[in-house]
Amino acid sequence: MKRAASWIAALAALVGAASLARAAPPVGQVTIELAGGPVNRIVPDLAFGAALDGMGRGEVRSLFTPFNIARMRSAGLKSVTYRTRAELGIEAWHWSDEGSWSDPSRKQGYWASSANPKAPTGVTWGYALPRRGDTIDQANESGYSRLDDGDAATFWKSNPYLDRRYTGVAMRPQWIVADLGAPTRIDAARIEWGTPFARRYKIQFWTGRGESDHRGRWTTFPRGALRGLKPDDHVLRLARGNISTRFVRVLLIASSGLAPAGSSDPRDGLGFAVREIHVGDIDAAGRFHDRLRHGPDKRRQSIIDVSSTDPWHRAIDRDVYLEQPGFDLVFRSGVTSGTPMMVPVGVLYDTPQNAVAELRYLRARGYPVRQVELGEEPDGQGVSPEDYADLYLETARALRGVDPTVELGGPSLQGAFTDTWPDPGAGWSWTRRFIARLRARRALSELNFFSFEHYPFDDICGRLGPKLLAETAIMARLDARLRADGVPKATPRIISEYGFSAFSGRAMSQLPSALLDADIVGQFLTLGGKAAYMFGYGPDAPINQHAACAGFGNMMLFQADARGQADQPMPAFYFARLLTGAWAHGGDAPNAIYKAASNIRDARGRMLVTAYALKRPDGDWSVMLVNRDPTRPHRLRLVLRGRGEPSRLGGRGGLTVATYGPDRYRWEDAGPASHPTLDLPPRRFTLPAGAPVTLPPWSLTVARESGPPG
Repeated sequence: MKRAASWIAALAALVGAASLARAAPPVGQVTIELAGGPVNRIVPDLAFGAALDGMGRGEVRSLFTPFNIARMRSAGLKSVTYRTRAELGIEAWHWSDEGSWSDPSRKQGYWASSANPKAPTGVTWGYALPRRGDTIDQANESGYSRLDDGDAATFWKSNPYLDRRYTGVAMRPQWIVADLGAPTRIDAARIEWGTPFARRYKIQFWTGRGESDHRGRWTTFPRGALRGLKPDDHVLRLARGNISTRFVRVLLIASSGLAPAGSSDPRDGLGFAVREIHVGDIDAAGRFHDRLRHGPDKRRQSIIDVSSTDPWHRAIDRDVYLEQPGFDLVFRSGVTSGTPMMVPVGVLYDTPQNAVAELRYLRARGYPVRQVELGEEPDGQGVSPEDYADLYLETARALRGVDPTVELGGPSLQGAFTDTWPDPGAGWSWTRRFIARLRARRALSELNFFSFEHYPFDDICGRLGPKLLAETAIMARLDARLRADGVPKATPRIISEYGFSAFSGRAMSQLPSALLDADIVGQFLTLGGKAAYMFGYGPDAPINQHAACAGFGNMMLFQADARGQADQPMPAFYFARLLTGAWAHGGDAPNAIYKAASNIRDARGRMLVTAYALKRPDGDWSVMLVNRDPTRPHRLRLVLRGRGEPSRLGGRGGLTVATYGPDRYRWEDAGPASHPTLDLPPRRFTLPAGAPVTLPPWSLTVARESGPPG
């Protein structure tokens, strides 16, 4: 009986082994192309970074604790970029509380922080602009337009720093765009002018179906070309019959150049000022009906966009709900690891004098700063790219007077695909028009690096698998768009922020977020990128920001505890550790990136497994592998091709492997109480010579030819 049982067990084992053999996935291949040499060289300490941002009231001090700093640094991301929510919120940034006003007796006007403050800078603030024209901003959206706030005592004013006396070139027309919300029949308008008013202007309508309709054009109303020596606040009939449009633009061409009575500041007389605008129709009885909504709140007024805004403000305009960590606090905390930090200066809503004082202060303190980014997300603010270019050059040349060697760049676009309202002959692309303006002014050399943010998905509901597969094509289109828009090939490209989406939800805290991060960084660097900065450096809490279907999550290396201290590591943390400790060789020695591709594809030809190959300065080959297949593991071999006979990585000495997949992490979406239910570091092991690498479903793997992973 025992012999029979042994025979049956052996037969079962053979059948089981055959079944496993049939079930095992076929062995695929990743090919690393050696012909032509590396496609890029990176310095990991500079190429891999994280972004520090502004935060809410009381949050700066809770973030900058020794415990949090140590946990953040443990990710290995040495380079840091400092972001300003002040610029996003249409605010001027007092990066130090010590400084001077242009009108000191009334604590108002144009501000410049002190280049030599007596007290260390700890917590700093933005200051709202009372001459604001935009309804919507890119930060907390707590402000509103003064053009349709229903208060004739308030007003919008364009930026005086666009005048010839500051830029050295003629001021371009400024504009106001009013969104009626839906196509509306319009034949009249009323403008309540401020000082200075427009002596020549046009009132125009948009012919497209929507703002993104490339067939649309701005067309002047039949009676919309206007001029006068005095401001005219009367109702203006623009056409004999109604014209249906959703958008109306006031194009301001020539300024009166007059300042308000009693003014002693020349900036008060530069540009244009408007107290309130009204757009509508005149009925058969001759009565004007305003079709814009007016109210001191973004929810109660029609949406207004403007070309620029005056950075004039007052001490009482401090936004206490939005904090920025002071430079002394940041540098002395050790969060930068001694690596030069990229710092911002305000451009759209600040003054060149404040930027100059900031750089002088940083140089006097001896803080390591190599790059200065001018402005933040100007395309998201809807401003004219040509106006931004003029302000950029004005600020850049002022900074050169402090340090001719500093690297200056921008524009820190909210995305590389941004379009804007067309001007005749200028086209739609924000980037193309910005680059064209720099080139026309023979100043492209002032753009030492080109920066943009990359959040590929606005919609983070639904299945994540198709989104992961889509990222490869998105990044390829992004690269082609920048080249088509004229960004010089020799100008370093930097992703100043990256993550799953600009809107928080569960996808940011689920395991696939690490896979997306790996594809963003790996592909961007393979395409020649210089550096990429992960958003969400500090610990945070899960939130839902955009849509109920998105669930709860956040971009963060660590989930915070109730005291704001780093608690559980997130997929972004383990991705960063694999990036800096296993894939690349840290330090200041270059790592060479080679093209790599797998033959594991889906029915539509899309790569289910992406690969990013790197020859490290220690001589090791290292390959970062992303299995974007949510259900199936894949086996593969790594092959070098292009110099003699193809050779297999690990064919002699084996491979050291680190894998992060579904057996290491799970996220429970439970509203504000969302948290990981499984949270383990990557699994590490050694493969014998010739053995294929097995990638679990939805996993991130680093395979190295020799030496243990970090």
